[in-house]
Amino acid sequence: MNFASDGVAYCAPEIMARIVADNPVTTAVFDADEITAALKERIEAMFESEVDIFTVATGSASNSLALAAMTQPYGAILSHVEAHIQTDECGAPEMITGGAKLIGLPGEHGKIDAATLEEALKHSRFGFTHSVQPQALSLSQITEAGTVYTPDEMADLCRIAKSYGLKVHVDGARFANALAALVCSPAELSWKAGVDILSLGATKNGAIAAEVIIVFDRSLSERLRYMRKRSGHMIAKNRLLALQLDTYLTDDLWLRNARHANDMGRALESVLLRAPDIRLVHPRQANELFLVMPDDVLERMRKGGIKMYENWRTYPLRHHRMATSFATTPQDIDRVAAILGV
Repeated sequence: MNFASDGVAYCAPEIMARIVADNPVTTAVFDADEITAALKERIEAMFESEVDIFTVATGSASNSLALAAMTQPYGAILSHVEAHIQTDECGAPEMITGGAKLIGLPGEHGKIDAATLEEALKHSRFGFTHSVQPQALSLSQITEAGTVYTPDEMADLCRIAKSYGLKVHVDGARFANALAALVCSPAELSWKAGVDILSLGATKNGAIAAEVIIVFDRSLSERLRYMRKRSGHMIAKNRLLALQLDTYLTDDLWLRNARHANDMGRALESVLLRAPDIRLVHPRQANELFLVMPDDVLERMRKGGIKMYENWRTYPLRHHRMATSFATTPQDIDRVAAILGV
């Protein structure tokens, strides 16, 4: 049982079936195929807005290219200090933006609060030649602590950022999990709150490798179009990315998968908290749990065949991550309970 990441799950059967069925189809290369056009129409209907879309194969490419569309090389990107772009992308945002500086802001449970953002921007040296210029705010949904920004929290942060002239990006690697947890519309959690670009992920929720950059502020699209090509992320057989995403968004597959992952996260939390020596570092709000446990309990779980992301962080305490997915079963949760004896 592998709870190290939701990314370890197999391809969703619906997506695999679509790949097999459509594989013999020949069509135009790059973005000129019918499936990409249909995907754009579907996203516009779901998000209640005209958009531009750019498909890529990885979340790092999606985040970095989105930020490159917003930020000059002398600019600064503000995010939570533990955001994925800060800790897990090997400098990709800095490279693809041409050197923009990432500035990490503190916040409990992976979230930036409005007062912290306001204070950081108030003391930024706008117009001062010797300082990088804040140009973008990047928010993670869900966060690297497994928590969720509500639409109102998003709107407050976007309002502050825009009052200082910043654009707003959302790393939506687990955007579907956030929607499932909040029971709100995609529009309410994106452009209606003030988001300019959403990096919508599918890889952690059923796709093989497919992400889509959704541009609400279409004045950013031309720069993004060229940066995507220049960085090697414009794929000739784009239809194979587009059909994964189109299937992902059809008949609420993305939300059904996310709801199941969240439900399994809730069930796993219930089991783990029955163990007297295990406690949560952050509140569980979707499908990720961050845990403190004695090493002997960790060893018992290892021997029982349970994998987790060990030593995820050392702050505020050394802790571990467990993530559920659309492929997690109730039997998996029961097995954890049996190993822990709870």
